[in-house]
Order: sequence, then structure tokens, then C-alpha cells
Amino acid sequence: MGTDIILFLTGIVVGTMNAIAGGGGLVGFPVLLAVGLQALTADATSYIAVLPGQISSAFGYRKYLAKVPKIYLLLLIPCAAGAAIGSHLLRSTSFGDFEKLVPFLVLLSVIIFALQPLLHFHLMRHIRSRHKSLFKLGLIGLALFVATIYGGYFGVGLGFAILALLGFTSVHEIHMLNGMKNIAAVVVIVVAIANVYSAHIINWHFGLIVAAGNLIGGYAGSRLAQKVDSHIIRIIVIIIGIGTATYLAWRYH
Repeated sequence: MGTDIILFLTGIVVGTMNAIAGGGGLVGFPVLLAVGLQALTADATSYIAVLPGQISSAFGYRKYLAKVPKIYLLLLIPCAAGAAIGSHLLRSTSFGDFEKLVPFLVLLSVIIFALQPLLHFHLMRHIRSRHKSLFKLGLIGLALFVATIYGGYFGVGLGFAILALLGFTSVHEIHMLNGMKNIAAVVVIVVAIANVYSAHIINWHFGLIVAAGNLIGGYAGSRLAQKVDSHIIRIIVIIIGIGTATYLAWRYH
């Protein structure tokens, strides 16, 4: 019972953090490890855990999503294709091999997370073209395809990469971009879950408990994100992420 309460509260925290600053997976993943899951199972279970929060966050941004040009729905196609490849690679990876990779995956997520404000600032400052050429859309789609292969394999940090790439579109309102990011993340997660479901590497009990809390945190965070400075949360997440990567490197190497 105590474990379930911890997981539920973790879900609230993860959902809120993902909506405000991102990086909730860098908190949720080590908690799943701490309650006894193997790294590969914790990774696959994380998809179940964060899905409701992504959906509720997207709902929280619904008035901004209504303003997004419909042509950008085409970007969901490469997102789904990349997620399918990444999640297929995940289900083909042994537990032992994944444990060797996971410290580097977590560290990569921390780096992406730490660089995200710089990437976003650069994009908002320099990418101001509102030209909607299919060539430009194709380049963005190709980049998203590559990013979501990683997302289908290890979802922590995917949101930052998606947000940075969406900055190359003609959309430059941050809340519209966040809503688009949430929709893309939902597509990636649903495809990944469908692909790994038959591999029996998801702990549904733990995942659904975290998911229940995540649903609450995701919607609350989407409202707070429009009012709260995320700087302090970002620093905390980076510290947790570096600590997690260091611990996992010591544990598995």
C-alpha cells in the first residue's frame, strides 16, 4: 500500500513537471527502479505512466491548439513511424544490454533537457519565417522521425527535442508549441505501447497507479505552466538526472 501511495504521488509530480518544464521522466524513472523494477521494465512502464498526463496537458492547451494550422497534422506521421522503429528496437533489446545502455540514455536526456532553453531561445530569436513550404515541412518531419526513434526506445527527454524542432515551424507562440508537443508525444507513446504490449515488459499495476497521479498532475501543470517560472524546477531536474545517471553507471558497470 505504501508503494502504491508513493507511485501515485510520483505520478502527480511527474505530470506537473512535464507540463511546466519537462523532465518528469527523470524523476519517475528512478522511482520505478527504486520500487524494484528492472531498467527495461521501468522504461516500458514509463509509457503507461505518462500517457494520461500528456493527454490531459494537451487538453489544457486546447484553446491554443485550435489556432495551429492543420497542415502540421502531417508531422504526426513521421512521429508515429519513428516511434514504431524505436519501440521495436526496445523490445528486441535484452535486459542485460539495456542496463548497460541506460546510464548513457539518462545522461543524454539530462543534456537535452539542460540545452532546451538555449535551443528554444535561439529558435524564437532567429527562426521567424512564416513560409509554409512542403520542403521545409519535410525537413522538420525527417528530424522528428529521427528524434522519435529515440523516443520510442527511451522516452525521457523526447519532449524537449520535439519542442525544439517544432520551433522551425511558422508557429511561434510558446503555448501553441507546447500543445503541439503534447499531441506528438501522445502519438509516440501510443505507438510504443502498442508495439511492446505483446513483449510483456510493462508492469501494468505500477504503471496505472503512476498514470492516475499523472492525469491529475498533467492538467494542473498545463494551467500552472502559463503562470509559473520553470527555472527552479529545471535546476532540480538536472541535479536529479545527473545523480540518477551516476548511480546507474555505478550500479550496472
